[in-house]
Amino acid sequence: MKQRILIVNSGGDCPGMNAVIRAIVKRAKQESKWEIIGSINGFDGILSEPLEIMPLTQKSVEGIHTQGGTILTTNNKRNPFSYPVKQADGTLKNEDVTDKLIYNLKVFGFDAVIHIGGNESHKISLKLSEKGVNIVGIPKTINNDLSITDYSFGFQTAAQVATEAVDKLITTARSHNRVLILEVMGRDAGWIALHAAIAGGANVCLIPEIPFNMDKVVKKLTSKYSTYGRGYANIVVAEGAHFKDEEGNIIQGSIARKIAAKLREINFEADVRETILGHLQRGGTPIAFDRILATELGVKAFELVLERKFGTMAIHQNSKLSHMDLEKVINQYNKVDLSHNLIHTAKGIGISFGD
Repeated sequence: MKQRILIVNSGGDCPGMNAVIRAIVKRAKQESKWEIIGSINGFDGILSEPLEIMPLTQKSVEGIHTQGGTILTTNNKRNPFSYPVKQADGTLKNEDVTDKLIYNLKVFGFDAVIHIGGNESHKISLKLSEKGVNIVGIPKTINNDLSITDYSFGFQTAAQVATEAVDKLITTARSHNRVLILEVMGRDAGWIALHAAIAGGANVCLIPEIPFNMDKVVKKLTSKYSTYGRGYANIVVAEGAHFKDEEGNIIQGSIARKIAAKLREINFEADVRETILGHLQRGGTPIAFDRILATELGVKAFELVLERKFGTMAIHQNSKLSHMDLEKVINQYNKVDLSHNLIHTAKGIGISFGD
């Protein structure tokens, strides 16, 4: 009999997820006794009645590494430890359905689970491992906020999309003597903003790790305009950035609009416009870096299953493939360290962080 692995995506989508799926399937093909099955829409697939699962074959994964998103679909609101269950009166109540999940894994012959997700997803991985599930994790997030791995796939593509947006906005800012504000994703980590600001040549970079002073931002912007009001400036701001005297409030578009409103309140000399990049950073074709990283991690995850090293995550650390126990991986949030060389580099070329 063949042994079966269930692949589960959870959390937000990001470029490279299909490359991971393909890598697992292609590596499994080299072994004679393994069958790879995908769970549709995160944990929904293994919890549905009947199951919503998809056999993953060489043919079904052919060429998918160039595609964004995931052929299995995903979600970030279906935690099996707090899962929406319809009650007799038609209402939904969140319940722990992991006993049902474990039962289904056993009854349908799954020997292991490979779970592709970010920090919150792998808190689920750890808890399932503690309940006896043979599980291996793969790090996935555009935010690059998992500290145990050098990079999480999806990040470099998101940073590239953000950089291209800065490139385009600089040309229109220059043409109209404007201040243009670009808000990017990242939640509580400023990696996308920092990379895009340096690569794109922004004048101001605002990140969650450095609460900013609006007066300092205005001073930098003013320096980009002549006495005749000619000039231009570009700001890249992470969605989790916040003023020095305020807490962060991650609502898409919120911080960019607040900064624009502050500039208009003081009658800043230039026209100010904001752009919210949003989910453009999550979609589209993954760049080569993310395809390769995702493929490496997919192969490594399958081999961890072969070696029965469950309760671990495949990682890329110090430019080498490795693995680490899940309990050591989660809760180590990878924020931008203020001593990081990119902070020094950005300041060295005159980018202001508003501090």
